[in-house]
Amino acid sequence: MHLLFKKFLSKVRNHIDQLSWPIVLFAMLAHIIMTWVLLWLANEKDLILFSHFFYYYIVTTSTVGYGDFSPVTDLGKWFVAIAQIPMGLALFGVFLGKTGQTITQLIKRAMTGEKNYSHHDGHIIIFGWHKTRTAKMIQYILADNKREQRQILLVVMDEITHPFIDNPQVDFAKLTSFTDREQLERVAIDKADKVIIDGKDDDQTFTTALRISKLVKSSSHICAYFIDETKIEMLREHCINIECSSSKSAEILVRSMQDPGSSRVQEVLLSTLTGDTQFSIEVPKSIGILNFEKVFHHFKHQHNAILLGIASNRIGEKLTLNPSLSHAVEAGNVLHYIAADRLLTDEISWLKI
Repeated sequence: MHLLFKKFLSKVRNHIDQLSWPIVLFAMLAHIIMTWVLLWLANEKDLILFSHFFYYYIVTTSTVGYGDFSPVTDLGKWFVAIAQIPMGLALFGVFLGKTGQTITQLIKRAMTGEKNYSHHDGHIIIFGWHKTRTAKMIQYILADNKREQRQILLVVMDEITHPFIDNPQVDFAKLTSFTDREQLERVAIDKADKVIIDGKDDDQTFTTALRISKLVKSSSHICAYFIDETKIEMLREHCINIECSSSKSAEILVRSMQDPGSSRVQEVLLSTLTGDTQFSIEVPKSIGILNFEKVFHHFKHQHNAILLGIASNRIGEKLTLNPSLSHAVEAGNVLHYIAADRLLTDEISWLKI
């Protein structure tokens, strides 16, 4: 019992030394109660009424003093002059100072990436920082007008401050490791809907992808970018829920040489900033087998969209571009199409196709 009492006193002393919020709020509550009791003892009947007291307390303690409520007894005036105003004014100053300090700390934590985002849910996480490429990725994400309004969380290990502090749709977290589970819990990796991994090099991207592939929820979609395509082959052997991509600069250069203008086509297809672009949509699980020709015509006539191909799942397995008109479209297939805007599942009359 003695040991518990000593621990309790130690915690209380620690709160007092640090002037923590609990001690500030406790002191203010104690002062409010003391003021009410003293006014009750002084027989200040109007001031102790619940409907009057808090208004009177705040106006008087802050020394605003409108004068519409004030003590009328001599004892009440002595109590207010000696106990309420001097002590209350000091506490009021402490409260304002503590509030300003807390706000400053929150802004600093947001700037330096120290905030805890474990409360996030259904968000997009971008692992890795590249000054130009990351900025473009965020710009492209936000340019999709019909996307689900998921919050973007940029996660880095670099010594930088929040590069998008002026954008309320982008949060910022700095970790010491992309593979430490406790660190990943701070960015709510298990509740993220989408993840982009773009590490400082292929090794960082590979280890990060390998680690988080088992931590994300089953419906989460992970995309990883590599320079070395052998890393893609290795990752696919271990993680079937990750979509990998690599630089196609050589292919684009050759295609541009052989078919002039191809690079421009690639640019427009990938960018949400310039006209029609490429999107994808999953066929609802409740839909039976459809005919590609009917789906193709429905998309074109009803939504001015052109179907490009069909994949068996979200990471593009068994992708068939320009399939035959008799090709079967099954529930769970992913349709890739070109359109001015993204089509939402409930915008398509699947049962009428």
